[in-house]
Amino acid sequence: MATIEHVTAGGVSFGLTDEQKALRDLAHDFAEREIRPKEREYDEGSIHPADVIAKAHELGLMNVHIPEAYGGLELGAFEGMLVGEELCWGCSGIGTAIAANGLGHGPVIIAGTEEQKREWLPPLVDRALLTSFALTEPNAGSDVSGIQTTAVRDGDEYIVNGSKMFITNAGHAAWFTVFASTNKSQGHRGLSAFVVPVDLNGVVVDKHLDKMGQRSTDTSSLSFTDVRVPAANRLGEEGEGFKIAMKTLDFTRPGTAIGAVGVARAAFEYAAQYSKERVQFGMPIAMNQGINFLIADMATKIEASRLLCWQAAWMIDQGMRATLQSSYAKRFAADTCMEVTTDAVQVFGGYGYMKEYPVEKLMRDAKLYQIYEGTSQIQRLVIARELLMPRD
Repeated sequence: MATIEHVTAGGVSFGLTDEQKALRDLAHDFAEREIRPKEREYDEGSIHPADVIAKAHELGLMNVHIPEAYGGLELGAFEGMLVGEELCWGCSGIGTAIAANGLGHGPVIIAGTEEQKREWLPPLVDRALLTSFALTEPNAGSDVSGIQTTAVRDGDEYIVNGSKMFITNAGHAAWFTVFASTNKSQGHRGLSAFVVPVDLNGVVVDKHLDKMGQRSTDTSSLSFTDVRVPAANRLGEEGEGFKIAMKTLDFTRPGTAIGAVGVARAAFEYAAQYSKERVQFGMPIAMNQGINFLIADMATKIEASRLLCWQAAWMIDQGMRATLQSSYAKRFAADTCMEVTTDAVQVFGGYGYMKEYPVEKLMRDAKLYQIYEGTSQIQRLVIARELLMPRD
């Protein structure tokens, strides 16, 4: 599918620099060479892609936002869009396993002290270590005020008890950013954030969860039983956990949305090619309006989704508040991905329903984008709140 490379009007540029094009090409070549040959095997076996993660880390396609002061590349949110789309074009399960590290250590970049950043960030640059963002619980998903995990101060430590659910990469993480209540009477205002190493006594990865799609990304449940976490591992002040979580998600939502763009683009490409090859009634099905209108709508919505992601990322890089634009991007791209992959299966017909063909996997993978990092319904709530009750 053709994409905008350089158009300027009214002082606004949609062009990519030579460096950005090279970064995108690097990510695309990696996805084509290292990810796509393994996507089916790793999906069927729900295999953690440790080998691919290690290669991505070696090439600099992982942890791209870690500041230069701590050994990272310090790429902007926009550059993250270029990498994320290509990785998830290759396979969203493997791509998410790579990209989700930014969600795990994002709170340290956002809220960590200088000492905390120097302790936790450089090892991620030196080795292909994984981190996890542990917010969701069995009974607290969209409503984080329902978090039951507690952290009780005891001298120079906090004693953490509770459980977490649907945590990406948890079964292979070196440490977690855990959100726990330090004052239950305050609801979400009583949440605090902690870096919790996996090797502390009482930390247990309870269960690897068997998912419908994105099966090569590990998703697991966690439990914490009388885990003693040093007070020095608290990020920010007590009660700032909710603010830290929301700032992190504002930054990462465009990155999640661009993954949906990558999946939708892959489905579009497969469907467009198949429509030119499949002959019915004496002509390629692409010549039928019922099919070519589907293809046209796919292409249009993918382009619109990408531009929403780019806008949100650009605003973040300019230091602007992008809560509304991030939700625009996440909502539209996730719903577009589900629609495009479903239509791609329709273009393939009966073959599209078979595992032998690639689009059934893309349709399974797409559904998760409408659920994690804020469901499409929650994004609509955020959008409505931002439009109807704007901040001064």
